[in-house]
Amino acid sequence: MASFRIGQGWDVHRIESGRPLILGGVMIPSEFGLSGHSDADVLFHAVTDATLGAVALGDIGMHFPDTAAEWKGANSLQFLQHAVHLAASKGFWLVNVDSTIILERPKLKEFRSAIRESLAHAVGLPVECTSVKFKTAERVGPVGEGRSCEAQAAVLLSTEQP
Repeated sequence: MASFRIGQGWDVHRIESGRPLILGGVMIPSEFGLSGHSDADVLFHAVTDATLGAVALGDIGMHFPDTAAEWKGANSLQFLQHAVHLAASKGFWLVNVDSTIILERPKLKEFRSAIRESLAHAVGLPVECTSVKFKTAERVGPVGEGRSCEAQAAVLLSTEQP
């Protein structure tokens, strides 16, 4: 009989001029990016936290502290793949990912396929098991005022290997 685990993750980064905007491993053309110690990929960070949480292994900061020089400018794909590997080492495999990026601008709909494919590849899932939604904050709060970007993610893990 299969055992299941559910994980939930969330991340937020400030918007900063002169940085690349990377979401789900995809470079988005924009006059700004996200501030952070690594590449500040909020989507990969949220899915990393969801995966780590599902197997009760803490959060991204415990594994990749933002005070460690070796993670300065790091590609967040490393963080996500590390979390997936840790889950597998505990006998759990991802079944699906459901995620949301909250950003006022730029509009992201033309990047949906690229971001979904990148995320699916990163976690070893088929695209049809990987959801990426886009929302604005309706000009409310830091996201709505164009000062930050957030991502939320939920993952389902199972002991049955796909």
